[in-house]
Amino acid sequence: MMSAVKVSPGSVATLDKVEGDLYVGDGAIVKAKDSGRVAVSGMVQCRGDCTFECSLSANSMRGKEGNIGVEGNLSVEGSIRIDYGSLSVRGDLSAKNVEVDRSVSVDKDLSTESIRVGGKLEIGGNTKAKEIDVGGAFEAHGNVESENIEAGGSAKVEGTTTGLKVDVGGTFQGKGKVKVNRIDVGGTFTAESEVLAEELHVGGTARVIGGEVRNKINVGGSFESGHPLVFGSIDVGGRVNLAGTCEGGKITVGGTLEMEGDLKFTNVDVGGVVKITGNAEGATIDVGGKLTVGKRLVLTGKLSVGGTVECGEDLRAESVNVGGSLKARLIEAENLVRVGGRIETIEGVKAARVEIGTRGRIIGTVVAKEVLLRERAEADDIYADSLTMEEKSKARNVYVRNAYLESRSRVTGELLYQGELKKEEEVTSAKEPLKTDKLPSPPI
Repeated sequence: MMSAVKVSPGSVATLDKVEGDLYVGDGAIVKAKDSGRVAVSGMVQCRGDCTFECSLSANSMRGKEGNIGVEGNLSVEGSIRIDYGSLSVRGDLSAKNVEVDRSVSVDKDLSTESIRVGGKLEIGGNTKAKEIDVGGAFEAHGNVESENIEAGGSAKVEGTTTGLKVDVGGTFQGKGKVKVNRIDVGGTFTAESEVLAEELHVGGTARVIGGEVRNKINVGGSFESGHPLVFGSIDVGGRVNLAGTCEGGKITVGGTLEMEGDLKFTNVDVGGVVKITGNAEGATIDVGGKLTVGKRLVLTGKLSVGGTVECGEDLRAESVNVGGSLKARLIEAENLVRVGGRIETIEGVKAARVEIGTRGRIIGTVVAKEVLLRERAEADDIYADSLTMEEKSKARNVYVRNAYLESRSRVTGELLYQGELKKEEEVTSAKEPLKTDKLPSPPI
């Protein structure tokens, strides 16, 4: 017949096996006989501060208004529930469910279906749990494997983090790989090894070493990846810094995008500045301020920049619209190249239509079906089907089928045309315009 064993408050008891329940009073100490473990077939119930200077196994554990310390391993078949108290285990902790109001510390491994802690949870070894719910801080020095990790304050994992969801109100720091489907962090997210996730949502700042976020990266402040990253989309309110070779979908940034290496994308939409040191390849780019590409820029769609564009090598796009200046070794567009201020090339610009704004300047050859020089604009050599030079504009050599030259426009070299030449008053050219059956071939 099972009977309860009681350990009086402030006393010391040496036990081995308890066939029934064990009641431990405030300030009591329980020791084990030769096996080093006390085995309780029923429930262990503690009142106040209780210390077990041994390993302990039981069917269930209850505690109230105190701290329970176990200097060995703690193994519970059912649940652990401690009201207004804490739990400290020097060895391994295993239980079906753990619920503690204040704090839990485990020096070695934790294994449970679910653990709920009101304050802080600290694990010295590996953690395996279906659900982890911590009101304050969660700190794990080994690997963590859990479907759901939730912490109201902060979470820090020294090893690998594996699961379905991480939800942290303040900060998350992962030193090992983070392999989690969805990550939600209210403040700062830091991963010192690669991240493998479906979605990453951070309210403040996110820093990763690299990896893959297959769907969304959504960060309110700044996002940084120090190594190659594959992503579905990036939406960041402030600043993005990437490195290595990165590839993904749409990038939306309110402030600045800096890429140290090559970038492949579908769409880039940045309010301020974009700097890419390597090659850039995608569909469209829309930048409010400045775009710098160290090597080649290739787009299947539109390039639209409010300020300036500098490209170290070739620039190819479906169309180009730049408010300020555009510089590249060679510029090619299927449709339109429209620049407000200055176009500068080494090999030239080639498009269906090229427009330069009022008082603008084109340095390098222009090859197009249509060319428009706005008032007081200047250009070098022009090869076109149709050329319009507005008032006081100037070109060097002109080779066109048809031309319309407004008043006081000027050609400083030769002007050869094949079809029709219309001139207003005071148009000047260094040589008499010459109609020809055959125009020179464009250099590009």
